[in-house]
Amino acid sequence: MVVYITAVETATALPLASGSPTMTRIAGMAGNRGRNLLNIADRRPGGAELAVVLTNDEDAPVLEAATERGIPTEVVPIEDDMDRQSHEEAVLEALADYEFDLVCLDGYMRILSDTFLDEAPTTLNVHPALLPAFPGMDAWGDALEADVSVTGCTVHVVTDATDEDGDVIEAEIDAGPIVTQEPIPVYEGDDEDSLKERVLYEGEFRAYPRAVKWFAEGAVDVDTEAGEVTVDADVATTEEGDHDGLSNRRLVSSDRVDTLRYGENPHQDAAVYADYTADEASVVHAEQLNEGAKGLSYNNYNDADGALNLIKEFDEPAAAVIKHTNPAGCATADSLADAYEKALSTDPMSAFGGIVALNRECDAETAEEIIDSFKEVVVAPGYTDDALEVLFEKENLRVLDVGELGERTERFTEKPLVGGRLVQERDLQSITVDDLEVVTEREPTDEELESMVFAWQTLKHVKSNGILFADGTETVGIGMGQVSRVDAVRLAAMKADEHAEGKDAEGAVMASDAFFPFPDGIEEAADAGIEAVVQPGGSVNDDDVIEAADEHGMAMAFTGQRSFRHD
Repeated sequence: MVVYITAVETATALPLASGSPTMTRIAGMAGNRGRNLLNIADRRPGGAELAVVLTNDEDAPVLEAATERGIPTEVVPIEDDMDRQSHEEAVLEALADYEFDLVCLDGYMRILSDTFLDEAPTTLNVHPALLPAFPGMDAWGDALEADVSVTGCTVHVVTDATDEDGDVIEAEIDAGPIVTQEPIPVYEGDDEDSLKERVLYEGEFRAYPRAVKWFAEGAVDVDTEAGEVTVDADVATTEEGDHDGLSNRRLVSSDRVDTLRYGENPHQDAAVYADYTADEASVVHAEQLNEGAKGLSYNNYNDADGALNLIKEFDEPAAAVIKHTNPAGCATADSLADAYEKALSTDPMSAFGGIVALNRECDAETAEEIIDSFKEVVVAPGYTDDALEVLFEKENLRVLDVGELGERTERFTEKPLVGGRLVQERDLQSITVDDLEVVTEREPTDEELESMVFAWQTLKHVKSNGILFADGTETVGIGMGQVSRVDAVRLAAMKADEHAEGKDAEGAVMASDAFFPFPDGIEEAADAGIEAVVQPGGSVNDDDVIEAADEHGMAMAFTGQRSFRHD
């Protein structure tokens, strides 16, 4: 088993003191390369900066690296006649000319006593294990010898680990109160060098700046007598607005299910990971029924996920065909076969090589229609034996059984960014006729209102700028991913006119995922034959847009909410 672990930090504002920004200054103490200190210097978490770097080794590489960054340096070597107390007094003397609010150790390799700790501000250290496990000098080797699957690092407050004579008390080393920790996986085949690098770059480089940031923001309370640290910022949720569940730190652990042939393109390596705590129907956990067929590709997974999410919107029998995560067509009907036929007829040319998703058990009649043209994948909550016999006629048509659809229980979705990730709630908005605000002189008919609701639920899954034409509960033309809204209208009109089979935009409803900034989109829709419009509203030019709709005898309703989709 391979475990993939990531951590996510949220940013908060720098605290203010006396009406002006404060800056935390750090005295860094290192014994060798000081890579954690240099990382903190480069990142300046919470606005903190290194005031000085001190070492007891005049050949320590950290000295040159600090000088290159314009950070003052001090060297306090350990002389032959120096005991622990006298060396710490010399260190304090060397630091006396610098102003600093926090001390950060990094491989200092010297146990500190109260001689230093009582005179200095809070002193932090980072240890390469999840304390209290594996304290001491060889945490990486100890973790490997114990055959654990997860280790990590710990940022803790440094406390005195010496007796009255200055001798080290082994049991007191690395025993100070913990500020934060970061878990890191241990993989089969790891040695001390590979584990050490992973703990440093994936663990310490996250945890140490996080701790410094909290101190810089005044979010940490250290009670040395009680041996406790309280971090106000390290909470499971936020009280700001309606952001319950968006924690200050986010750890995500996933198991690799399989490596894929390649990613979006042949030159990109890829793999699929699974979250085994998710109980919502998903393509990641789906069973591929025709085992002899090739496995899903990166793009297959992506498109199949989009198709499955779309058909989860509907209670009635529904079918959708997806290409490049956009619907080529979608419909609901009294039977699954009718729903698929209506979805396919929206744009059969674009549906070639697409992904089919169904929200009912696939029957033989629907299966016959599916194999009538080339498709990559079928996703459904089950198949009849007759349907499987039909589908298996196509050797490389991947047949996925996601099981019972059930409820949509996964609340959040993520988008990785270079240097971080965005996390948001899934767009689970669902409107009814009662939610619509009619703003035109003409009232929509009952049939148009039904189409508006269907179009809006489908449009959520169209890449923005998105426009969707619908007739009844089937799509007629879809304009997706345009940088201009009026161009999205033109694209939907072209699709309805040139690609749709057995239907067109005459008398159809148009849905827009955001407001119309100008009346030109309404003019283009009228030319295409659109007779009713559903859109969020909220433009400064709403009155002009409504006036254009009235001039064309259109009915228009506002939803009061947007449905952008940018992924």
